[in-house]
Amino acid sequence: MTFQTKTAQHVAEELNGELFGEKEISISDVTHDSRQAKKGTLFVAIRGLTMDGHRFVEDVMRRNAAGVISELDPPEDFEGVWLQVPDARLALAKAAAVIHGDPSNELKLVGITGTNGKTTTTYLILALAEANNEKSAMLTTVEYRIGSESQPAVRTTPEASDTQRFLREAVKKGCEMAVMETSSQAIHLRRCDWLNFKVAVFTNLSRDHLDYHHTMENYFDAKKELFDGRLGTTPDSSVINVDDEWGQKLAAELKEQSQRVVTFAQNTSADLTAEEIEVSLIKGTSFLLKTPEGDCRITSPLVGKPHVYNMLSATAAALELGYDLERIQKGLESCVGAPGRFERVTHDGDFAVVVDYAHSDDALFNTLKTARELTEGRIITVFGCGGDRDKTKRRPMGEIAGEYSDLIVITSDNPRTEDPLEIISEIESGLKETGSPYLTISDRREAIHQAVSRARTGDVVIIAGKGHETYQIIGGDKFHFDDREIAKEALENLET
Repeated sequence: MTFQTKTAQHVAEELNGELFGEKEISISDVTHDSRQAKKGTLFVAIRGLTMDGHRFVEDVMRRNAAGVISELDPPEDFEGVWLQVPDARLALAKAAAVIHGDPSNELKLVGITGTNGKTTTTYLILALAEANNEKSAMLTTVEYRIGSESQPAVRTTPEASDTQRFLREAVKKGCEMAVMETSSQAIHLRRCDWLNFKVAVFTNLSRDHLDYHHTMENYFDAKKELFDGRLGTTPDSSVINVDDEWGQKLAAELKEQSQRVVTFAQNTSADLTAEEIEVSLIKGTSFLLKTPEGDCRITSPLVGKPHVYNMLSATAAALELGYDLERIQKGLESCVGAPGRFERVTHDGDFAVVVDYAHSDDALFNTLKTARELTEGRIITVFGCGGDRDKTKRRPMGEIAGEYSDLIVITSDNPRTEDPLEIISEIESGLKETGSPYLTISDRREAIHQAVSRARTGDVVIIAGKGHETYQIIGGDKFHFDDREIAKEALENLET
C-alpha cells in the first residue's frame, strides 16, 4: 500500500491545531530531534524536564525544515509553517501517524508491557512469526530489527515519530508483523499514542520506576493505558498474566468494558496454562502447554519458570494472530531468547556462570529463585543498583540477595552521578538484616573476578543488573563494559 505526502493544512486539520504560514507546503516527516530536521520536516518543540525544544527552532529552520509544531504562539518574525497545538507530545504522536500513513494499520502489531519479561517475550513472538513464515520487525531494549537487518536500540520504546518511521520502513520492506516493548514511561510520555495494536500483552507488575511514577497505582495506571483506549486506539485482544494481582485487576476491568481478554497462568485457572514443568541448567525447560487450540509438550533452551510465563504470553499472542499451534511449538523450541536474560557463560569448569538483566527486587527474586532450584551448590551473587534511579528498590534487593544467596558481592551498576559507595551502603542496609556473608567491591570488574575465583564444584555465579548492556556509566562518562566479557576474562584467569 502507498500513501500520499501530506500538506501542512492536512496535518493541521488532523491535529485540530491553528496553522500559521503556507498551507499547501508538502510535509514528508516529523521529528522531536533537531538533528533530523530537513526539507519537508515539521519539528515538534517539546518542553521537557531538562530541555526546551524551542531552543532549537532557529537551528531547524537553518536546516530548511518546513516549520514547527508548538504549544506557544509563533514568534513575530518567524518565516515558515507554525502549527500551534494544546499538547506538543500528543501532537508529535498524531502527526507521525498521519504523515507516515498509519503503518500500524498495515501490520499485525503486538505491544508488550510489564515490569519483567518484555524483552524475552518480544524475541519469542518474533520467533513464532518467523516459524509461521511471516517476515517481521521488532523494537526491543536490545535492538531494532527489520527482517534480518538489525541496529542497536537507543531506548526501550522510541519516540512516536521514530516508531512510525520505523514501522513504515518495515511495511516497505515486506513485513507482515511487528512486535515492540512498550515501557510505562513511554506510554506516559505519549510515545505509543495512535499505534493500532492487534494484541497487547501484560506480563506482570512489581516495584520499579517509582522515582518516575511515585506510586504503584500510578505505575499500573500508565501500563493500563495500553489496553483501555486512552492512547487513541484499543487493541483487538489483550493477553494478561492472571497469576499477577495487578494482572487480575486489569483483566477484570477490561472484561467490564466488554474487551476481548485472553489469560495465562501457571498457578491459576486461565485460558493458557503450563503443567508438568521441569527445569535444568543443562537441558533447559520442558512443560505441557495447554491452550484452547490443543495441548503440546514444549522443550525449550530457555531456563527457568519465569520463562514459562514468557512462553505462555507469546503463545497466547501468536494464537490471537492466527498462527498454527504446531508451528508455535517449533518456534518456542528453537528460540534461545534475548541476550543477557539468564544467559549462561560457557566454559569447561564444573560450576555455572549466568549473566542476567535483573535490576529490580522482583526480577532479582525470580532469577535467584530459578538458580536455587537448579543448583545443589552455593549461589554467589554479584549485583549493584543504578544511580539517579529508583532508590526504593535498593534495600529490598539487598534483602532478597541475602535470603537467596550464599555469598554476595555488592558492587556498582551504572552509578551515574551518585556516589557508588552511598548506593552500596543503601543495598547493604537490607543485606545486613539477613546475616548472609558478603563483600563490597565498588569496581565491577574486580567484583566479578572475585566472585568467579571463589566458585567451586556445583556452584552458580549470578552476575545481575546489566545483562545485555555493553557499557557502564560513571559520573558523566560512558565506558565499554560487558559482564559476559568480564566473566570470560575471569574464567580464563582461573586456567592460568
